[in-house]
Amino acid sequence: MSGFSVLISDFKVAVLGRGFDFSDIRAFRFAGIAIGEPLTFNHILAMNFSDTTIPRLTSFYLEYLQQHDVSFFVKSVAAYYNQATVTRLAGSCQVDTRRAAAMALGFLGDYSSNSVLGELLRDADRNVRLLAESSIKNVWTRDGNESQRHELRSAMRSVASHDFSEAVRITNNLLDEYPLFAEARNQRGIALFALGKFHDTVKDCAIVLDINKYHFGAAIGMGHAYLQTNKKELAIIAFQQALKINPNLESIKKHLNKILQNF
Repeated sequence: MSGFSVLISDFKVAVLGRGFDFSDIRAFRFAGIAIGEPLTFNHILAMNFSDTTIPRLTSFYLEYLQQHDVSFFVKSVAAYYNQATVTRLAGSCQVDTRRAAAMALGFLGDYSSNSVLGELLRDADRNVRLLAESSIKNVWTRDGNESQRHELRSAMRSVASHDFSEAVRITNNLLDEYPLFAEARNQRGIALFALGKFHDTVKDCAIVLDINKYHFGAAIGMGHAYLQTNKKELAIIAFQQALKINPNLESIKKHLNKILQNF
């Protein structure tokens, strides 16, 4: 392997076909390397990647991919990390770490994770985007206090069982208590749409988006409500907004293209 060398920097180099983040100079110090010194294969062998450049979070995620044990992943992450640290790791240059963070926040994050997951919806990696989409829906339900979250779950069960009038009743009371509970208002918008109250649906969806700019579901709901009132131009704008927030909505892309073809 003589002749193999690369100049160390505080960015990222490819080692054995995999990207490693060398911004933590401990990796070099452990190997006895000085910044600016040519990196040789022997130096690479001296580095302890698992301890210095690969977070435990990433290791837990890679183990999950092998074993498909969600419970192990969640328990392991909860034992070693708090939410703030997982949130920081969501900005890693290592794609597996971003995937792990996006997945972990869906299980362990509260509503304060909304913005970081919202940004991950537009990540360069498709798997990160899909994990973020799944996780952000979970954290939307974790706003408010425990009593308010309990009421939201009741409203969601009513929507799922098509008892839309009951869902409206529950969310009305909940929003009287906590008007900024975006997901409670979104669930009311879903129920109002099912009851044919499309103008009220649009109002609720607009408020949801004012509270939570990452709520692509509210933008979708607004688009459907506009279609029901034959306001195609506004429906197009709403669907485009949903895709700007979350470019991974393939069914909405197809739906929008059909509308545009017939517009």
